[in-house]
Parts: sequence; C-alpha cells; structure tokens
Amino acid sequence: MAKIGFIGLGNMGGPMAANLVKAGHDVTVFDLSETAMETLRAQGATLAKQVSEVCVEADFIVSMLPAGKHVKMIFLGEDGLVNHLDKKTLVIDSSTIDAQSAQDVGKALAQHGIEFVDAPVSGGVAGAAAGTLTFIVGGSHSNFERAKTVLANMGKNIFHAGDIGAGQVAKICNNMLLSILMAGTSEALQLGVDHGLDPKVLSDIMLASSGRNWTLELYNPCPEVLPNVPSSNGYKPGFMVDLMAKDLGLAQQAAQQTNSATPMGALAKNLYNLMQNQGKGSEDFSAIFKLYSEK
Repeated sequence: MAKIGFIGLGNMGGPMAANLVKAGHDVTVFDLSETAMETLRAQGATLAKQVSEVCVEADFIVSMLPAGKHVKMIFLGEDGLVNHLDKKTLVIDSSTIDAQSAQDVGKALAQHGIEFVDAPVSGGVAGAAAGTLTFIVGGSHSNFERAKTVLANMGKNIFHAGDIGAGQVAKICNNMLLSILMAGTSEALQLGVDHGLDPKVLSDIMLASSGRNWTLELYNPCPEVLPNVPSSNGYKPGFMVDLMAKDLGLAQQAAQQTNSATPMGALAKNLYNLMQNQGKGSEDFSAIFKLYSEK
C-alpha cells in the first residue's frame, strides 16, 4: 500500500479520498473545510494542519481542485508544494482545468525533478462514491502505469489520452458532447410531450431507434421516466449546471486556440449560461429540460 497525500475534499474529492482509505492506503488529507476534514478523519484518514504536510514521505499526491488558478497556486505559488515535494512523489491532478495550466504545472514540477500527470474524471458524485469513475490521463506512459495503481482504487475505467494536458482536452471534448446530447434529448422529449406522447413511451421508441444515446438511456432528463436519476429527484445533482458551464467555457477556450469549429458547443454554453442567469446553477445539468418544459 502507498502513502498518499490528498488535497481537495469537495463533492468529488471527499469520496475519492475515502475510497483510497478503504483500499488500505495511508492517506493524509487537506481541505479548507474543517467539516470535510473531520469526515475523512472519521473514515481513517490523517489530517494535515497545513497543505505542505501532505507531502511528507508521500508516494503520491492527488489533487481535486476547482480551477486552474487553484492548482497553480497550490503547487507553484508562494511556498507552493513544489518546494516541499520529494522527487520520488508522483503528482496526480484530477481537477478539470485548461490544458495549458496542466502543462505549465507539469513543466514547472519537472524542472525540480518531480513527475506529474493530469487525470480529470468522468462519472459524477455517484461514481466518486461508488469507486467507478473514469480517469482520463495525460502524461508519460511510465507515469500512467504508475498512476494506475492508485487510480484503480477510485475508478473503473482508466485511459491514457497522451502527453500532459491530453487528459484535459479529452475530458472537455466528452463533456461538450454530453451537454449537446442532453440539450437535444430534452428538446426532442418535450416536443413529443407537447403533442400528447407519454415521455416514457417516447423514450423507449427512441432507445430502439437511431436517436438512442447515453442521456436518454441512463440519465433521462424528463421526470419520472427513470428512477434514481436527478430528474426524478428534483434535479438534485449529480453534476451541477455550474460545473457544466465551466467545462463548456474551457471547451470554447480550447476551440479558439486551434480555430476549431464548435457551433453546437457554443450554443450549449449559451443555454447553460442562461440557466445560471435563472438561478439554476446548483441544479443538475439535466435540468436543462426545464428550459423547454416551463413555458
């Protein structure tokens, strides 16, 4: 078993760290929330009084932070972890950030002899709790293989996307497509409902036809079509609108860098920004259905 430092115990990071503890690793955690820290202590983690303490004798550091600026601050800021990490430590950043920030952190750590991979996740809070996340890893093949020994305790599917930053690009491509599918599925279902169709029957028809997709089959946005999904639980997340809007912003930023055409992604971003403006940022991203159903 490994000695692991874990930074960031939010909705995703908390259960991820808990799964590492359950797997038998020696886990030291840090978060600004005392409540989150105490929750992990009760599950067997060691608490760090300051963030640098997670580095002590660590084989791995795993970070799960809100944005690129936070990742840079933690690792490269004034008295950042770059000044405390041992060269034996592999840094695994599972935050969803822009690829350039991941590359900047990786390059800066490499100058100090410290290895790094970016490993953003897909699967949401439920996947984090169940240990069934998908990890999309960017970094060298050797570091990918090494990271897998830890990631396998938190996830079910682990992919090597390419060099540092590739994990972030693959993640935002996936989430851009997911948002487009969710918006289109919601639009189609509401059109059927407006014409008197039962949304469950219409869903079954489309699932057996060419419109079949993941959002329709496993995350249906229309209430009461599927049990145990956010739409049937008052759109409690799940994956928040605010997080989808953030990822769509990263996708549009990436598209600008390569002059890529992403008109559907841009439209999806506008729709999710509209939901934020309506005060729905903390609802599940499938609540986009309400843009069509609430006339």
